[in-house]
Amino acid sequence: MVSVRRSTVIEAPIEAVWEILRDFNGHDRWHPAVRRSHLDGGKRTDQVGAVRNFELTAGEHLQEQLLSMSDADHSFRYVIVESDIPLQNYIAEVSLKPVTDGNRTFWSWTSKFETPKGREQELAKLVAEGVYEAGFEAVRSRLTKSRPLSQRTFMSSQQSMAVANSAAISGMAVGINRYGGPEELHPIEVRAEAPGPGEVRLRQTAIGVNYIDVYCRSGYFDLLKPPGVPGMEAVGIVESVGEGVRHLSPGQRVGYACPPVGAYASVRTMLADLVIPIPDDIDDVTAAAGLLKGMAAEFLLHRVHQVKKGDIVLVYAPAGGIGRILCQWANSIGATVIGATSSEEKARIARAAGAHHVVLPGPQSLEEQVMKITKGHGADVIYDAVGKDSFDHSVAALATCGHLISFGQASGDIGARDISSLASKSATVSRPNFGHYTDTREKVIGITNRLFDAIRRHIISIEVGQQYPLSRAADAHRALEGRETTGSSVLIPDDYQKGK
Repeated sequence: MVSVRRSTVIEAPIEAVWEILRDFNGHDRWHPAVRRSHLDGGKRTDQVGAVRNFELTAGEHLQEQLLSMSDADHSFRYVIVESDIPLQNYIAEVSLKPVTDGNRTFWSWTSKFETPKGREQELAKLVAEGVYEAGFEAVRSRLTKSRPLSQRTFMSSQQSMAVANSAAISGMAVGINRYGGPEELHPIEVRAEAPGPGEVRLRQTAIGVNYIDVYCRSGYFDLLKPPGVPGMEAVGIVESVGEGVRHLSPGQRVGYACPPVGAYASVRTMLADLVIPIPDDIDDVTAAAGLLKGMAAEFLLHRVHQVKKGDIVLVYAPAGGIGRILCQWANSIGATVIGATSSEEKARIARAAGAHHVVLPGPQSLEEQVMKITKGHGADVIYDAVGKDSFDHSVAALATCGHLISFGQASGDIGARDISSLASKSATVSRPNFGHYTDTREKVIGITNRLFDAIRRHIISIEVGQQYPLSRAADAHRALEGRETTGSSVLIPDDYQKGK
């Protein structure tokens, strides 16, 4: 077993040094040996269990996992999980202590590991000099290069970033001046201000289009007060972060699917809490197309109603963004999936997505077709995004004690209903609100971890059926409302599209 210990004194307050080091995924911004780094699984950069995947400037790849972190003791421990460098059973600790004679910091970096026989000295020197001592000098330089020490005011790395990026940046958005049809959407110039405490500023690369955007534009939902910019889903690059934001860092790929509206923009400053890292194996367009719809499908299938093997599931609009995901995911659970759609073309898409049966308009009503397919049992759970035109048919197609989940109104509001009519089926009716299932970081991480895992395991695939320049958002809305789309639609900021 090889032991390496190095220490130094940094001419800076312990809070300034700790602000840099506690960002477990931030070493690519200060250590000269690290070329790039990303976190796996959507964990926070200071979350125990987080795994950072990184590449050294020499080309080697490593994975390290955070074992513990203490803000009170200014220390953390980590291990190497995988490495191209033969450092076996490697465990290390970083620890800071304040120096009593002045506003300085004592930094200790220690490790133990095993090596192939005969390489102990070589690899001990690599760790001691190439990692630890190089790291000391990099942080020392970062904290002392701006002004003579006697004149310096030390700031956290995030405060320094905020100062460096204090100017607003310009961009383009698509907004409305009044409620109405797609023609009300028009390009406007916007400015993204420097992020304040708890905020992040993004340069967006792909923006998801969802039916909730139509509701905001038309005034059906009051999430948007004109003049304003619609949109609740996008992916982009972190341009800068405000004070207190520790789970995100400049240059990181991130995404979100949450209020407030304003996603139809090339640049944006917003609260950072519900913005999450996007895994490297999921590209920007896929993430922008699948975050909101995939998150919705996750809580519809696993939280609003826990679909289980053997359930009969009816999905409206099975060729659409959420519908396709619901079909794929329910099929993988072992449910019998029935799709309800409007054309044979969309029926083919539904079957490809995992629908075992598809019902189409014809001589027989939807409920008659469902009852025939299920031999009189009906659907145990129905996912209805149509609303007004489908509600009564859905109730009639339910099994006894079935669950009707009304999560959209593509044909209009269902209006007032007499709940006594549900007694004939002992039916349960739900109207879930996306925001209630995704209003905390903990909820979002739980949902997106399962979503990203389902994408990686090919349980679900995110189909992007249409891409439009951001300036043509009105065309995207027309196609969506006209039921002319399949899969998901994505807007690409015009300036990003030109620069690709």
